[in-house]
Amino acid sequence: MPSFLRRAWSSAEKLNGKTVLITGANTGIGKETAKDLAKRGAKIIIACRDMEKAQEALTEIIETSGNDNVKCMKLDLSDTKSIREFAEAFNRDEPKLNILINNAGVMVCPYGKTADGFETQIGVNHFGHFLLTHMLLDLIKRSAPARIITVSSMAHSWGSINLEDINSEKSYDKSKAYSQSKLANVLFSRSLAKRLEGTDVTTYSLHPGVVQTDLWRHLTGPQQFIMKIAKPFTKNSVQGAQTTIYCAVEPSLANETGHYYSDCTRTSCSSAGKDDDVAQKLWELSCRMLNITWE
Repeated sequence: MPSFLRRAWSSAEKLNGKTVLITGANTGIGKETAKDLAKRGAKIIIACRDMEKAQEALTEIIETSGNDNVKCMKLDLSDTKSIREFAEAFNRDEPKLNILINNAGVMVCPYGKTADGFETQIGVNHFGHFLLTHMLLDLIKRSAPARIITVSSMAHSWGSINLEDINSEKSYDKSKAYSQSKLANVLFSRSLAKRLEGTDVTTYSLHPGVVQTDLWRHLTGPQQFIMKIAKPFTKNSVQGAQTTIYCAVEPSLANETGHYYSDCTRTSCSSAGKDDDVAQKLWELSCRMLNITWE
């Protein structure tokens, strides 16, 4: 449906006294999410790799929202050392964390490896957020009711988890690697929900829509041409942020956990996204590769 025909979701829900952490919020839907939640009165922390861009985004978020309780912290999700340092500082300086939004991501990039030797897309999109969530979880539990939101993509439905070659070392297809990382997001959110039963911490994964963002920069010429034709059916960053915002603030979702959302509605993910056996194996593999114990 063209974006101008979509019924926009809206809510006057306030977030006064709540603390929100958003990864990769210096651009695109992350920045629009930060602006919206800042307008609702939350304390916003944006975690970004590029501190110069983060500072520009910070100024824009404060000016747009009229809320100056916004700060940026350096976080490079492609480096576990950076994630650990960030989490230690966050746990030390912040008394609570009510909403964690795992938003940052890379998309269909050329083959590369993170500082720890993970293929870039699975490394940033999945392993980075897995470790970050693990390291902040005690604080999140103490802050309950709390929510953990992971931005996935409909691309998860074309993906499969290659447990034997998670880093695509035997063969690399950038679209398959992207789909695998987004499926990992859905499975992580589902597994996490089961582990958090009874804690009043709920989890959500979502498809933001086909959004016009700079994530498209790695698409091939023909793919970019298709995207240009499809533009009337795509979303801008404000529209793309709505489902994330919905998962963060909609009161009725306090009773739902582990589900997948699109267009501000709970929807069905792919059958692969509901495979609890693969989810468990991915969880165990992630813990081994990150050298952590997370029961």
